[in-house]
Amino acid sequence: MAGQAGLTDFFESFLKKESIFLDKKALQQNYAPKVIPHRQTQINQLAGVLAPALRKEKPSNMFCYGKTGTGKTVVTQYVLQKLIESAASRAIPLKTIYVNCKLKKIADTEYRIIAELARALGKAVPSTGLPTDEVYNLFLTAIDETEQTIIFVLDEIDRLVDRAGDEILYNLTRINSSLKKSQVSIVGISNDTRFLENIDPRVKSSLGEEEIIFAPYNAMELKEILEERAKLAFKTDVLTEGVLEKCSAYAAREHGDARRAIDLLRVASETAERENSSRITPEHIDKAEDRIEKDRVLEIVAVQPKQSQAVFMAILEMPATAKIETGEVYDKYKGICNAAGFGPLTQRRVSDLIGELDMLGLINAKVISKGRGGRTRQIYLTISDELGSKLKDKLKEELGV
Repeated sequence: MAGQAGLTDFFESFLKKESIFLDKKALQQNYAPKVIPHRQTQINQLAGVLAPALRKEKPSNMFCYGKTGTGKTVVTQYVLQKLIESAASRAIPLKTIYVNCKLKKIADTEYRIIAELARALGKAVPSTGLPTDEVYNLFLTAIDETEQTIIFVLDEIDRLVDRAGDEILYNLTRINSSLKKSQVSIVGISNDTRFLENIDPRVKSSLGEEEIIFAPYNAMELKEILEERAKLAFKTDVLTEGVLEKCSAYAAREHGDARRAIDLLRVASETAERENSSRITPEHIDKAEDRIEKDRVLEIVAVQPKQSQAVFMAILEMPATAKIETGEVYDKYKGICNAAGFGPLTQRRVSDLIGELDMLGLINAKVISKGRGGRTRQIYLTISDELGSKLKDKLKEELGV
């Protein structure tokens, strides 16, 4: 990289290089493809459920589930866009409102999610400060101001329930009984295939009136998806032999995740560009896989409960050369809980959390016998020092210590 004085020259040189891209947007996560391979069945199912809105009838509530990267969001947004276009051409009053419940500042409490939905309908609602009942009243007023059908899409709906409980879903699925002019339908999307099994039966029966399953893609299907995106993203002859196959194989190994396959191709292309390569090779895919794996670990850690984060931080703060055992981790963990402002769990429960971190692949924890001293876990980190340092910073931010 150029020194500070030479940055202008560096940028000028970069702009003079011929790009390998035709349209890099085709590799971004928010790209809306015009063609969605291998999902026609699900498109038809969702369209069939939502079509009554074009007759001013209330569509059934809908629940879409499947592993990450199986096309749930892209299919839902595609069908809704076509539905809105059909409604607009016929002057039918129809609105769709999409919320990603993964975003903490939007969906970590019942108040915030209702406030967000009300704001999407044009009501000015403060982020905090009002009684929840008052926010609900503002929300209901916004819905019922005019005769219309509104479809709320709650993506990663399981995250909302984890943080705010399922009472919010109960209230949303019963909201039509409070409306005089309008009607509301809900589309829930979840990566957790067992989500409906673990919520209030009243909510389950209301939310799951219709269900669509998105099965993982196989390697051949992933390759065809990548071929479609590559045609749009790259100039001719940029991809060398074996690149798409390798991308597909990596992603098929990770539960047939199309999002991961596209991310791999994007990161590999960025790596090639930084190396001044005019072509993307299988070696660039390997480098991209390494970089994405680090990002994946950071994301896994970010979504763990606070107690698990505190346990993992305790492990990261142990000396790298030491044989780490449960008792030592527990002592360090108690100090972190105190600094973070919440009480510690029992040592037995912490031992269970260590086992969960092992299952996530963040550590390697072996149960060893100490004779009459009972059993303990001997813990080893499975991540590099560089990644460990990044994870410590991330955990300090998450825990506020």
